[in-house]
Amino acid sequence: MKRALVTGITGQDGLYLSELLLSKGYEVYGLIRGQNNPKADLVRETVPDVKLLTGDITDLSSLMRAFGEARPEEVYNLGAISFVAYSWENAKLTSDVTGQGVLNMLEATRLYAGDDLSSVRFYQASSSEMFGKVQDVPQRESTLLWPRSPYGVAKVFGHYMTINYRESYGMHASSGILFNHESPRRGPEFVTRKVTQAVARISLGLQDTISLGNLDAKRDWGFAGDYVDAMWRMLQQPEGDDYVVATGETHSIRELLDVAFTRVGIDDWESKVVQDPRFFRPAEVDLLIGDPAKAKEKLGWEPQVGFEQLVQMMVDSDVAEQKKLSGR
Repeated sequence: MKRALVTGITGQDGLYLSELLLSKGYEVYGLIRGQNNPKADLVRETVPDVKLLTGDITDLSSLMRAFGEARPEEVYNLGAISFVAYSWENAKLTSDVTGQGVLNMLEATRLYAGDDLSSVRFYQASSSEMFGKVQDVPQRESTLLWPRSPYGVAKVFGHYMTINYRESYGMHASSGILFNHESPRRGPEFVTRKVTQAVARISLGLQDTISLGNLDAKRDWGFAGDYVDAMWRMLQQPEGDDYVVATGETHSIRELLDVAFTRVGIDDWESKVVQDPRFFRPAEVDLLIGDPAKAKEKLGWEPQVGFEQLVQMMVDSDVAEQKKLSGR
């Protein structure tokens, strides 16, 4: 039975990855911050077979304790402050967690593995936000990184530190440059879930409008459940490497709104959407679209859920949730 340690286990990726690993017979350990983490119960309910450990990726000593207890053969570092908009409000904390936290995880892995570095394989959750002011369309593993947010800058640090540990110490360390991936488990602060939740409420008469920023921003959106499969596949390869994980398609916020509102029978949504300057980024990332050719060729990975299916899945889930919450 393989043993895996997962940070960021309370997020959508952590939950989907845990389900995948458990289905493959792994013993899964999840790292959570704080003794009274409000999301701990969610993990216990969703993946009750996961063993939870208390630790903090900004505290190396707590990580060493977690490694000693979990004794992992695979480490998945998904932990981060992942809401891009918040990174402008607190760049220092974002840098400490999303950037420095990666270094701590790499160092904990190196120290735990000791002389047998090949005994532990490491996955780093890199991000398409690292491309920022895109220099190639579509974006590939070799595309110059030009981040446009403190979050993106922190991810670049973690990405290059993972490469450095791979090259300096011979660690089996891989980075998944994941483009936007969503699901019904996505936090409501993210635009996809914000839209599908609001559309559900509007369809039920629970609210009238939704406030959004740039409707013309384009993203490469996939299903989080598909993307965690790519993470696992990376750590099954003979050597560590970096992979873009994406659908190769791009869609605008307007297209997202089209699919979401159509799902609840609303064809004309213009009057229900308000553009609010508060939701525009200080430095916008206008177009993200990934080239997953390497992941397809070397990992045998392809996305299974398309854009429309993904949005419809999220809308249906939010309609059911809002009906339940409102007693309908």
